[in-house]
Amino acid sequence: MSEQLIDWDLALIQKYNYSGPRYTSYPTALEFSESFSEDDFTRAAERYPERALSLYVHIPFCHKLCYFCGCNKVVTRQRHKADQYLDALEREIRHQAPRFGQRQVSQMHWGGGTPTYLNKAQIGRLMGLLRENFRFNDDAELSLELDPREIELDMLDHLRAEGFTRLSMGVQDFNKEVQRLVNREQDEEFIFALIARARELGFTSTNIDLIYGLPKQTPESFAFTLNKVAELSPDRLSVFNYAHLPTLFAAQRKIKEDDLPSAQQKLDILQQTIASLTGAGYQFIGMDHFARPDDELAVAQRNGVLHRNFQGYTTQGDTDLLGLGVSAISMLGDCYAQNQKELKKYYQQVEEQGDALWRGLTLTRDDCIRRDIIKALICNFRLDFADIERAWQLDFHNDFAEDLALLAPLAQDGLVDINDQGIQVTAKGRLLIRNICMCFDIYLRRKARLQKFSRVI
Repeated sequence: MSEQLIDWDLALIQKYNYSGPRYTSYPTALEFSESFSEDDFTRAAERYPERALSLYVHIPFCHKLCYFCGCNKVVTRQRHKADQYLDALEREIRHQAPRFGQRQVSQMHWGGGTPTYLNKAQIGRLMGLLRENFRFNDDAELSLELDPREIELDMLDHLRAEGFTRLSMGVQDFNKEVQRLVNREQDEEFIFALIARARELGFTSTNIDLIYGLPKQTPESFAFTLNKVAELSPDRLSVFNYAHLPTLFAAQRKIKEDDLPSAQQKLDILQQTIASLTGAGYQFIGMDHFARPDDELAVAQRNGVLHRNFQGYTTQGDTDLLGLGVSAISMLGDCYAQNQKELKKYYQQVEEQGDALWRGLTLTRDDCIRRDIIKALICNFRLDFADIERAWQLDFHNDFAEDLALLAPLAQDGLVDINDQGIQVTAKGRLLIRNICMCFDIYLRRKARLQKFSRVI
């Protein structure tokens, strides 16, 4: 089967388009508990002292409110609030860093919010703090998200000088009417100038985020956006499904439901997007991600060594992930831990005790096995039973008989091929990979949980 091949089967997509997790972790964050303690966190940090470290830093601030957004953010024009936040981050960094001794940082990502809300001096201060407290590899991969509406072109020069190597830019849609209806109007020429400047400066990768399902989007209007993307030619693309949840996210109440594309139109846009991007030479990585065939994500997937964590797909699966800042999630040892989600509580706890730990989870042996299974399927579209049996000393067919029984109807529908050696996701099954993974999710056997997730397509 070609690595590019996706078989669009509308009847199957409609049949399986129900809610389910995105599996940036297994178990999902729904299972996190506030009984997870600082002692649990310390033990998790000490579990694999030789592992490299990946850092995630959450910057919650944005200049303007995008109506579609469901992120943990603070919309403000008061610059001093970023200085107050950096003061708290400094306390947290100085508290946490000693736990990680001589570990090497091989990867770092700044997310948000909008990390480029910080000015050059603030970015310099934060990078200085991180380099003072952690040991960075010379070739560490440093990435951040930026908003093309509120940035000067020479900010890229500053970011490159600070060591950043990758950029991710939220574009969402090039259509002016769509931009206006979601309060995200932006200058198309400047976006092209940013990508060109990033390449001149030697950034190794550029990622563009798009969203389908926004107000007034049609297959025709989105074709215009896809043509612009082909001109931009980023190294990676993320094409996210807009989930309209106005009861959860107040900003979304500003979007008129009558303006949203129908369910069928959304599927038409997605089908067109996949055809357009794969036709332009991109490899479908999975879920909503595409990459050029020579991009390291695409290469890792073809070699069966792609990984997935809270930052999405990555080639660095053998690292521990330390999250810093409000709401940030860590993945250490065989534990997950999340910081306080509300900024006020984050400030208070960091002030009082140095860390902002809110909740977490210590994985059981069964959790770890299922995590490996789900990761193999969602990253590489295949599972070799022998790999799991060797790693965990078990008999797959015997120990996962119930899971294989749940998978059997999906096999009958042609989403997977199952034999004695393993599971292969078919061209029809790639778009429905979340459904396939759900067959191995023991927590989802409590069906009531299903309603808390977004639809798979």
